[in-house]
Amino acid sequence: MTDFDRRRFIGASAAMGAGAWAASAEGKPTAAASRPSGPTAEPSGAADAPPPPPVVDLGKTGIRTSRLAQGTGVHGGNRQSDQTRMGFADLVGLFQHAYDRGVRFFDLADLYGTHVYFREALRSIPRDEVAILTKVWWPYDGPRSETGVPHRAQDVRSTLERFCHELTTDHLDVVLLHCLTDARWPDKMEPYMQALDEAKQKGQVRAVGCSCHDLGALKTAAVTPWVDVILSRTNPEGVKMDGPPAEVEAVLRQAKANGKAIIGMKIFGEGALADSRERCMAYAQAHDFLDAMTIGFEKPEQIDDVLRLMAKHPAAAA
Repeated sequence: MTDFDRRRFIGASAAMGAGAWAASAEGKPTAAASRPSGPTAEPSGAADAPPPPPVVDLGKTGIRTSRLAQGTGVHGGNRQSDQTRMGFADLVGLFQHAYDRGVRFFDLADLYGTHVYFREALRSIPRDEVAILTKVWWPYDGPRSETGVPHRAQDVRSTLERFCHELTTDHLDVVLLHCLTDARWPDKMEPYMQALDEAKQKGQVRAVGCSCHDLGALKTAAVTPWVDVILSRTNPEGVKMDGPPAEVEAVLRQAKANGKAIIGMKIFGEGALADSRERCMAYAQAHDFLDAMTIGFEKPEQIDDVLRLMAKHPAAAA
């Protein structure tokens, strides 16, 4: 289908059929001990709630969370995204549904403007049961030629304080430098890296890293000791990726061998591969270097569908 709409990708599932989704309601906890704790929602009038996602160790960070994260940055920019454009009630409800289904990993960013939305979700979601990943959009600080090293380092410190305030939390689990596109990024990002190191030492941040939108930047991240976590685009067709799938896979395997945690994004090519999502999920789950994945859901049915696909195609053993 050429006019496939991400907001309706569930309805186009040949296996399930359009309109085949039942409304969901809260139920009693049913997850096994190896799954995330907390309530599990079940479709109204049915007993076919999807299995919760597995709990995984996020590389060597010491963070243990669900293999699936709720993403919030579809078509994101200027502190908004498709998720924030849903409005507070719908997005907070989506966060709650994800939590009820066993998702314990939430992927936010300053660039998406999603902190305050998740803050509202934290009124009912226990903070100590979830991992929060967010990202520093360093271009907000202005051109390097107009800002000195001390200024940029202080900006990061202030930004982290603001993030914690926006989320009403005293710590952030993962903080990434957002959207790196230059293989020489460690030279340019040194003030940010130093400030994030300080935050790790204070316990304000548990793990640091980067999201890459360039193959050279990704190759650098794979061998940079400072990096704990890499967020990288991966799917079988190379849609919105940093290079051909085989080439990106080789870099990610190297990164994993170097002790990095690897989180996959663009699993469905930001919706372009939504009608091939089972193939995409099987591809992602087959990679033993992938610790977790983030997907920008917009409807509860999409979460349920992906959880079923994850259960159908279990992750390869690391």
